[in-house]
Amino acid sequence: MPVILKDIARALNVSVITVSKVMRDQPDVAAETRKRVLAKAQELGYRPNLTARSLVTGKSSQVGVIVPTLLHPFFAEVLEGLSSAMKQAGYAVMISSSMEDPAVEEAAIEQLLGHRMDGLIVASCSFSPTKFKQLREQGIPFVLIDRFFPGFRTDFVGVDDRAVGRIATEHLIAMGCRRIAHIRGLPFTTGVGRFEGYRLALEKHGMKFDPDLVSPYMNIDGRDWQESLLAMRTLLAGKPPDGVFCYNDPTAVGAMSAILAAGLRIPEDIAVIGCGNVHYDASLRVPLSSIDQRSAVMGEQAAKLALSLIGAKASAKPKSIILEPKLVPRASTARRP
Repeated sequence: MPVILKDIARALNVSVITVSKVMRDQPDVAAETRKRVLAKAQELGYRPNLTARSLVTGKSSQVGVIVPTLLHPFFAEVLEGLSSAMKQAGYAVMISSSMEDPAVEEAAIEQLLGHRMDGLIVASCSFSPTKFKQLREQGIPFVLIDRFFPGFRTDFVGVDDRAVGRIATEHLIAMGCRRIAHIRGLPFTTGVGRFEGYRLALEKHGMKFDPDLVSPYMNIDGRDWQESLLAMRTLLAGKPPDGVFCYNDPTAVGAMSAILAAGLRIPEDIAVIGCGNVHYDASLRVPLSSIDQRSAVMGEQAAKLALSLIGAKASAKPKSIILEPKLVPRASTARRP
C-alpha cells in the first residue's frame, strides 16, 4: 500500500497536521521537527498524491505541451529547454504529439486539460485559431510557440521567420549564387515567413524571382525527407539552380541526397542551406549550413511566459517574444563568391 501522511505521523508520534504542514512547506513548524518528518518520509518512500493535492489547491504544477512531431530534432531541442525551465520552477511537463493533424491536436488539448494542467504550450498544426479562442474565453493560460495565427493576438514565442529567409538567401548570394531555389514548408506562418524573406532578399539584390525555382509545400517532419528529395530532383530536371534555401534542415538533407546522387558537387555546383541548426548538421557527409533558431532558448522563454500567465492574478496584454535567427555557415555553402 502507498505510504500516506498518517503513516509518517504514527511513526514519529506527531500529528497528521504537522506532517501535512511540512509537506506543504509551511513555515510554522520547528526546524528539528521538519527535519525528522522529511527524513522519515524518505525512509518510508512517501510520494505525495499530486492529484489529490490539485483538487485542494486548484493547481497541478503540471503544464501540457503539444508539438506537431516528437521525431523532428528542432522540437526535441525546444522541449529540452522548456522542460529544464519548468523543472527549475517545480513544474512537471506532459508532452503530446499532434502528428500534424488538427483533430488530434484538439483531442490532445482536451485530454491534457482533463488531467488538470495549469496551462498549455502549443506549436499548433491548425490553420484556424478557433480552439484557442475558446481556451481564452475559458480563462485557460496558453502560449503558442514556433507558429502563430495572423490576426489573432496571443502570447507567442518564436523566431523571426522573414529574417530566416532573408539571412539564408543573402548568404547564398554572398557566396556567388545567382540562380537560387527554395523548397517550401507547409503554409503555416513559418513556411510563409521564410518564403517571404527569400523573395525580399532576391528583390533587395536586384535578382528576378522565378516561380519555377520554388517547390510546392513540403510536409517535412524529420521522419521522412523523401518529399524534398523528389522536389530537388524536379528542380534538377530543368535548368539547375546554383543555390538552394531549404525550409528546414530535414528538407535540406533530402535535397543534398538528390544533388549528390545526380553526380553534382556541394557546394561547388549547388550550395545548400537549411534552417534549425539541429545536432546532426556538422556530422553530415557535407556539413550543412543552417540558420540557428535558438531552439532551446525558444523553449525556455515559452516556459517562463507560461509560468507568468499561470501565476498572474489578472489577464494582461498578450506578449510576443521574437528571437533573432543567426547564420551558422558550414561546408555546404563554402564556395568562392
